[in-house]
Amino acid sequence: MVKHSKITDLDLLNKIKKGEICFGGNQKLKIYGTLKCTSGKRMKRENRVFFLSENEARENGFRPCGHCMKSEYQKWKNGLI
Repeated sequence: MVKHSKITDLDLLNKIKKGEICFGGNQKLKIYGTLKCTSGKRMKRENRVFFLSENEARENGFRPCGHCMKSEYQKWKNGLI
């Protein structure tokens, strides 16, 4: 997990291009989603964190976003993941 407040914008872009960051999340709400999610783009920088994988996000106690990851959210809601 990488906190947005602890990384420069250039380092962040490089990590995304290299595939080291694939998902973003809200640290306060414990929700993760895709990097293109409009809900995720609206959150404050100090609340934003990044993950390499969905497994990493779930291991840190995050749940899928109901907006950009509807099928994963439904599975989580039904206790399947």
